[in-house]
Amino acid sequence: MLTGELVRLRALEPADSEALWRWYHDPEVGRWMGSDPPISLAQNMEKGQNRPRNTYELMQLGIETLQDQTFIGYVVLGDTDFVHGEAVLQSVAIGERDFRGGGYGTDAVRVISRYTFEEMGLHRLMLWVVADNAAAVRAYRKVGFVEEGRRREAFRSRGKRYDYLMMGLLEGELR
Repeated sequence: MLTGELVRLRALEPADSEALWRWYHDPEVGRWMGSDPPISLAQNMEKGQNRPRNTYELMQLGIETLQDQTFIGYVVLGDTDFVHGEAVLQSVAIGERDFRGGGYGTDAVRVISRYTFEEMGLHRLMLWVVADNAAAVRAYRKVGFVEEGRRREAFRSRGKRYDYLMMGLLEGELR
């Protein structure tokens, strides 16, 4: 089990599909995510039933609280390159409003980073984050990620353009 101080990460279940659909439609969560065309709840439930099995190349994990196993968010790890020893943290979200800002996202990032280095044997983890997403940037920095680059005005949300930050973490830098 992938366990931290506040959360544990586990494979997504078909029953998680309704919460995932709700979070995608939450303006606070969706603001910093790439937008896909809308799908119905029924379509999302079907997608959840047919979700591919997790592999080292693509892992979709739910975030649960340790205290009472409440499903509060998800992380996606992918683009794993064992030759060069790196992977991409593709997405992290705390979907449940009551759990935002409580350190759960930071703990989830720390847990998946530790797993990437200790269990998968990788050397580097990288991610892209919208520069104006202050909560996410702050969480990544707490874990040890550093800014390595910037794609200017590469993300568009609500008619406005934002910079993307490329951040990286080497195995010896995890805090």
